[in-house]
Amino acid sequence: MPLSNLNEQQRAAVCHVDGPLLLLAGAGSGKTRVITCRIAHLLCTLKVPAEQVMAVTFTNKAAREMKQRTEEMVGRKRCKGMVVSTFHALCMRILKEDIDQLGYKKNFSIYGTADQTRLIRDICSGLHQGDQKIDADRILWLISDAKNGLQPPEAFRPRFDDEYGRLAAEVYPRYQRALKAFNAVDFDDLIMLTVRLLQERPAVLDKYQQRFRYLMVDEYQDTNAAQYQLLRLLSASHSNLCVVGDDDQSIYGWRGADLGNILDFEKDFPGTSLIKLEQNYRSTGNILSAANALILHNQKRKDKALWTAGGPGKPIHCICCDDGEDEARMVVESIQAERYADECRYSDFAVLFRTNAQSRAFEEQLRYDNIPYVLIGGQQFFDRKEVKDVLAYLKFLQNPQDEINLLRILNFPKRGIGTTSADHLIRHSLAENRPLWQVLKDAEEITELGDKVRAAIVDFVRLIERFRRRFQLGKLSDTARELLSDLALEEEIYRTAEDPEKGRRRADNVAEVINAMASYEEREATPSLSGFLEKVSLLDRDEPGRNDKESKLKKDAVVLMSLHASKGLEFPHVFLVGLEDDLLPHKKSVVTDIEEERRLCYVGITRAQRTLTLLHAAKRKKYGQLQVRVPSPFLEEIPKELLNRIDSDTPQPLDPDQQEQRATSFFAGIQQMLAD
Repeated sequence: MPLSNLNEQQRAAVCHVDGPLLLLAGAGSGKTRVITCRIAHLLCTLKVPAEQVMAVTFTNKAAREMKQRTEEMVGRKRCKGMVVSTFHALCMRILKEDIDQLGYKKNFSIYGTADQTRLIRDICSGLHQGDQKIDADRILWLISDAKNGLQPPEAFRPRFDDEYGRLAAEVYPRYQRALKAFNAVDFDDLIMLTVRLLQERPAVLDKYQQRFRYLMVDEYQDTNAAQYQLLRLLSASHSNLCVVGDDDQSIYGWRGADLGNILDFEKDFPGTSLIKLEQNYRSTGNILSAANALILHNQKRKDKALWTAGGPGKPIHCICCDDGEDEARMVVESIQAERYADECRYSDFAVLFRTNAQSRAFEEQLRYDNIPYVLIGGQQFFDRKEVKDVLAYLKFLQNPQDEINLLRILNFPKRGIGTTSADHLIRHSLAENRPLWQVLKDAEEITELGDKVRAAIVDFVRLIERFRRRFQLGKLSDTARELLSDLALEEEIYRTAEDPEKGRRRADNVAEVINAMASYEEREATPSLSGFLEKVSLLDRDEPGRNDKESKLKKDAVVLMSLHASKGLEFPHVFLVGLEDDLLPHKKSVVTDIEEERRLCYVGITRAQRTLTLLHAAKRKKYGQLQVRVPSPFLEEIPKELLNRIDSDTPQPLDPDQQEQRATSFFAGIQQMLAD
């Protein structure tokens, strides 16, 4: 395999084979190329069987790209058997083979956020009588945090000794018992149960240690305690663990990522080889100098500095605006000027902000100037209500013990089985210690139910049993289409929609579930309903907004997105806005972790390829009132000679080349208008 297109450090990383390797890959240093070349080196040069190679990352998109690039490099046949997946998909694979050794059935369900929240509420209603309002999402976060730290219910110690911490300690064991009773797991269980399986079953651990002889992990700085322990177990017998990451881009501490995993790697894995990738292929010298100067103020980091073989590039503009509206106007005017000067596409421009609430002014200004834009984020496809309703039918058809989804579909579409009737059914289920589905099948014997309700339940049971058989025998997408037709779901959606346009969008979303199922059938040799639901469940665990992110970024439109969402992306022209104290760094993070806020700013700066503009406002509205703002302390940490400071009312001068380009573009536009 040719290595001539790699630099010296990249070649050293590719050729390293045995023992632990810590690859510190700075922003824009070509880490994906290094990982794929390293896999190719193992497969082609060293003739390592593909079945012994495993690469793990955090998103399905990253896993797909890594696998595709490797296949393009060495051929699909040579990659057959290699595992390239997310942590959750890897653990799903392991549990599907051996979860029965922990007392679960192999056809377990995976509960998404909506199912988890509903289960938490049910448990809380049993613990607390009256009208006390419980924030189920907060309790779920505390339980998730415990699982990511590998704390089982009996060892759970909440971070905060407050009302919700104490409530979570009560709910967690009941929640876990309920999941087990429903033969279900949540996403945090996928990793926690896999770790438990490997710890408690030496034969299973040995099997996977022998199967995966060479492990590679991308974005290692984002791993939590559970993921760290999983990797330790899998690599313990051979220590062939290569981790790739950048401590300076660790920005997910709020969701459990442990920076210590990468900082302490050499201590935790004796004999580690350390290689730094510091040559940057993305940004200009000025941009890298600003990023290096900023991040040097962090204490918890590995020593490294990005550099480029290219020139310094244009100076970094730092603009002080009057207020938030003026900030948006300045950004839009700069975009228009740059497009005239360099004939750029709209998609070459990105506006990055600390909080999503900052997008409003930019959206309004872009709309006013008729400039196309995309806002990255928003509700994900599989989280939309109408989609969740369809999936609830499919999940219950696949797993009759899934009572959460049974209750969701029992009266949807409305069939006359209201909350009072559902309460009678649940009480009978509890009193007789029988699954709710069995109670439904014998509902004609429950005298508290009216004749119409009993008839509706009989029809519902017949429908479920008929389609359970159909899904085992027929084509998935055709069967699902018939199910939706029998339910008259489209008519129900239009009937309950606020207006026809919303009804159309929701009906289209339901149709898209069928499209997704048909695409799954085309890809899989032996498609099944459980397999389709597994794919959907794993898709539901990527970074926020990922379902629309990829398609939106392909459009020729200005990109608006949060700094967290921008990680891993790059743009020719970047506007980093709201560089003010209380915004960046954010007021809620200053006390807890100012260094993570600085890393977040560093990530924003290193997204820029050619130009970087930093903006802050002298005043900004809060609850409708203008308040004086203080520039971010991060601006003072960037050397003054790198910044071209501009007030918003100061015209930005153009150099001679820009003047000539703008004039050429202007006259070309006039000629085109005359021709039209």
